[in-house]
Amino acid sequence: MAMLTIEIPDDLMEQLSPVKEQIPELLRRCLHPLALPAQVYRYVLDFLTSQPTPEQIADFRPTAEMQSRLKFLVEKELGGALSQQEQLELSEYEQIEHLIIMFKAGTIGRPQQAIA
Repeated sequence: MAMLTIEIPDDLMEQLSPVKEQIPELLRRCLHPLALPAQVYRYVLDFLTSQPTPEQIADFRPTAEMQSRLKFLVEKELGGALSQQEQLELSEYEQIEHLIIMFKAGTIGRPQQAIA
């Protein structure tokens, strides 16, 4: 593994200290800020902000295109052939899935209606 030495302001160092083990991942995310296409985030956000009923929440599923891509990534991961970018993409899908599961379980509150 390569080593990088940089000079940063003291106040920034104070902010980074609690997350220093995550700095490599944070740098990766800066280089590839959107691991998923924007429409994936938009689909989830549109649903969450639509004031869904409990039934709609229980029935929420990814689009067919998202399911297909996720299946492809999981199969590739099982075969040990994921690229670094694909791993980031899969991780992002997993994070979104975790949030949706928490939302369905009621451990995250329902979003409030936006004020126009």
